Amino acid sequence: MSTRAVRNKARIRDALVAGVCLFAAPALAADARPDWLPEGSLGTGLPMLADPGGLRAALWERGFKYQLNYLGDLFHNQSGGIRAGTAYSSRLELVVDGDLEKAAGWSGAAVHANAYQINGSGPTRSFVGNLMPISDIEALPATRLYEAWMEQKFADGKLAVRAGQLGADTEFIVSNYAALVINGTFGWPAITTNDLPSGGPAYPLATPAVRLGFYPTDKLSVLVGLFNGDPAGRSNPDPQVANRYGLNFRVSDPAFMISEVQYKYGDDKSPEGLSGTAKLGAWSHFGKFSDQRYDVDGQSLALGAGEALQRRGNRGVYGVVDQQVYRLADDPAKGVGVFARLAGAPSDRNLVDFYADAGVLVTGMIPNRPDDAVSAGVAYARISRATVGLDQDMITVSGIPGPVRSSEILLEATYSAQIAPGWTLQPNVQYVVRPGGGAPDPYDPTRTLRNAAVFGLRTTLKF
Repeated sequence: MSTRAVRNKARIRDALVAGVCLFAAPALAADARPDWLPEGSLGTGLPMLADPGGLRAALWERGFKYQLNYLGDLFHNQSGGIRAGTAYSSRLELVVDGDLEKAAGWSGAAVHANAYQINGSGPTRSFVGNLMPISDIEALPATRLYEAWMEQKFADGKLAVRAGQLGADTEFIVSNYAALVINGTFGWPAITTNDLPSGGPAYPLATPAVRLGFYPTDKLSVLVGLFNGDPAGRSNPDPQVANRYGLNFRVSDPAFMISEVQYKYGDDKSPEGLSGTAKLGAWSHFGKFSDQRYDVDGQSLALGAGEALQRRGNRGVYGVVDQQVYRLADDPAKGVGVFARLAGAPSDRNLVDFYADAGVLVTGMIPNRPDDAVSAGVAYARISRATVGLDQDMITVSGIPGPVRSSEILLEATYSAQIAPGWTLQPNVQYVVRPGGGAPDPYDPTRTLRNAAVFGLRTTLKF
């Protein structure tokens, strides 16, 4: 055997031994996890990866903690939509949190920042053409800052003021039980994505803002956020190009304001108890919005004779419910939970005027797989009456038959399998009814896009 072959054989042997040792290492007990190690990190099950070089422990001594999260999505549009095809996208996230009381003796103060390295392309733009993005990490390739803020707490934590660059989707209109489903609408819903300038202050575009939090009891919370109303501006028709790096820090656009009341009820501690959360919110935007059907002279925009009538301001209301319906006796945090959301906005100035979603999350119920989870959801986005009217006007004026948009429906099911603590694989299937709300097929504008069947696999690594 040649010297090179012997060396290669030795390298393979050493790699196999290292791999066996790596996965055979004892996991950290939950109560033994050090404060500097993020919950759910790979280092929980593989202690040799917890703190390479001692950097984490050293930073935590100074009040700071970091985490790296990697998500990779492989999706294939089997049929329908714009065309069949496969897309891979990934997102590497760096999160840094700082306790300023520990770092500098500043009581009640904290800082937070997170940034993304986004690569590849998702299936929505190129293959499906739907309103509700197939993946919640879909975005144009870029390295971008998302949030960067400082928070100060007062009155023993009952009052908190947060200021800096904020995303509204991290705290507002959020369902905790919808966290596992992958489609982007279960995070920041399709009604705000399609009705607000540049999609609103939500992934991947945050914006300068101030958020006030009031927590009078353990069960009641009141949140009010005042955001710059356009995170990207109009320098490019694509908002993600206009604010490619998340560094525009726009502050002169008409404001976007959102407020939400949250109430937790039920028993979240005893095995026989069931808990839930109800949220009621409203938002207002103080800018101008183009009428979806009429021009400044009251004529249909289908005539092409004038500019769209400008409506002053925009607004919407919403409600969210998370309800646990079954709880495991040995782990009250696991069991079966359901979620539902409703939202509405004026028809005359918005593409989507009504939105609803609902779903179920099942955790800890699979024998011998206590950390696996199953989730399913359905979402509905209705095209506004004004937009439908314009589609009908276009057919009447042109004399050419074509689609009249109505609504888009999404069905999703997913299963998250834990390979090791901090590493999951997640098969996913989605079915989109009337992509784009029944938008025209670009290859044959006389018919609508066909229903799309999309299959995917997500891998998630937390370090």
